[in-house]
Amino acid sequence: MTHDLATIDKENEIRAAQDLSLIAKDRGIRYFLISYTDLFGYQRAKLVPATAIADIQKGGAGFAGFAGGFDMTPAHPDTLGIPDPSGLIQLPWKPEVAWVPADCIMDDKPVGQAPRVVLKNVVARAAELGVRVKTGVEIEFFLINPDGTQVSDSYDTAPKPCYDQLAIMRRYDLISEVCDYMNDLGWEPYQNDHEDANGQFEMNWLFDDAVPTADRHAFFKYMLRTIAEKHGMRATFMPKPFATLTGNGCHAHISGWDVATGKTSTFYDKNDPMGLSKVAYNFMGGVIKHASALTALTNPVVNSYKRINAPRTASGSTWAPNSVTWSGNNRTHMVRVPGKGRFEYRLPDTAVNPYLLQAAIIAAGVSGIERKADPGPSLDIDMYQDGHTIKDAPRLPLNLLDAIRAFDADTELKNSLGAEFSQAYINMKMKEWNSYATHFSQWERDNAIDC
Repeated sequence: MTHDLATIDKENEIRAAQDLSLIAKDRGIRYFLISYTDLFGYQRAKLVPATAIADIQKGGAGFAGFAGGFDMTPAHPDTLGIPDPSGLIQLPWKPEVAWVPADCIMDDKPVGQAPRVVLKNVVARAAELGVRVKTGVEIEFFLINPDGTQVSDSYDTAPKPCYDQLAIMRRYDLISEVCDYMNDLGWEPYQNDHEDANGQFEMNWLFDDAVPTADRHAFFKYMLRTIAEKHGMRATFMPKPFATLTGNGCHAHISGWDVATGKTSTFYDKNDPMGLSKVAYNFMGGVIKHASALTALTNPVVNSYKRINAPRTASGSTWAPNSVTWSGNNRTHMVRVPGKGRFEYRLPDTAVNPYLLQAAIIAAGVSGIERKADPGPSLDIDMYQDGHTIKDAPRLPLNLLDAIRAFDADTELKNSLGAEFSQAYINMKMKEWNSYATHFSQWERDNAIDC
């Protein structure tokens, strides 16, 4: 299912019932950040006064797509960001401003390469197969000094810092402020911790449908960066900001539910040893089948592959997969089943585009359901110690170029995500890779100056 004009008209009727002008008056909102996320995962926005929001809600905020992170030229018409009131978030630290995610249109049609549009399309396709996908994300990040050269806490030096009580309490003011905001927003946060690297943390909130989860993921990154700056720090979601420390993962927990109510699990089978239904295994089989191609989306930057293919870190483990395997409650595999009726996808890192993370998982899972994909046998070994003994598990791409090529070769996944999006994404990522490939580094001088 794609967004045709009839669908757009229906969505506009729904939005009209959520009048942003009335919301502004009721909540004391003076400005709206009309925001979309581009192909690279950057948020683009216009700050619209409440006095003008009625026209913007109807006609959209205008952006030049070429300048705003899309595969377009200066000759393209305006990309119009149509605000979606269902995703509105009033800034807890600046309540006179509201952030509103936008769906991009051009010439009265959805922009096929816009990540939120892509996600909505694959959600609709999953619904046609009787699956309402819900997800939760575990987002890791570093708190660093403003120039990005080191972690912000000079006392955070323990060789095994995971769950370090002293270290997290030294960052209590920042972490608690963000957690309180999530509580105020109704996200139901449930835990915060110091992670496996010095200066690294993770914050968790309750799972939800894929689109709200993506909206919250996008807003969380903006919120955390803003509050970190307020406290004189910088939050980074770079996958591997420090060579000897564990990288930033963005693990996704995936479950399936009935489309009508979202209350009956379609992924649960009480008679299965893992607690998974046939459709859950097929969905997981799709994720495993398309794993190499998915890497271009879930691990989207050059630095991502420093995390996936890293040697053992200072803490003793990378906590990142490098092979396509799955297991029960075993964190050394790409996919693990930590509980009945759901599974965890451990490959993505925090450079991932929040909307493309969800879209990629669902597109692969839908493919798996349609093809009745078999995930293969589970493995119970420690992949970090004994992974070399497994000879038939595919290795994940070694770099971004290999990942882009794997995605380009996966016609089925590209079609599931949409041809317009897939080609645009490949074009933009190849430009990024070529920019990297033509950059001269100090490593080259150190290793080739005397050739």
